[in-house]
Amino acid sequence: MPALYAGFGCRRGCPVEALDELLYQALHSHGLTLAALRGIASITAKADEPGLRQLAERHNLPLLVFAPSQLQAYEPQLSHRSAVAFAHSGCWGVAESAALALADHECGNAALVITRQTLNGATLALASGG
Repeated sequence: MPALYAGFGCRRGCPVEALDELLYQALHSHGLTLAALRGIASITAKADEPGLRQLAERHNLPLLVFAPSQLQAYEPQLSHRSAVAFAHSGCWGVAESAALALADHECGNAALVITRQTLNGATLALASGG
């Protein structure tokens, strides 16, 4: 099974339980396992988001954040472009862009495995690379 990299976007104060539920639902519905997950990523504005930090700690995974300018490079690969996300963050989709950026950073040649999923104010996408 290829290594997977999760990208998250979320509302401020999104609880770790909501993020974890979204992660498990996405993995389960696509027949993937948590064991394949190698890291979690988001945008720099979320670097201090408690729910994301707790999620990374809960699963013993690194949390990396990327600047909007770094995430913009992945715009052509996005399945969904949100004008609202762009207005707030400077990139067209935080979850997909962050997943792609992390997979690219770790092994290059990133591709989305699971496109943008949403639940309870959080978004998630999974990418792999190599």
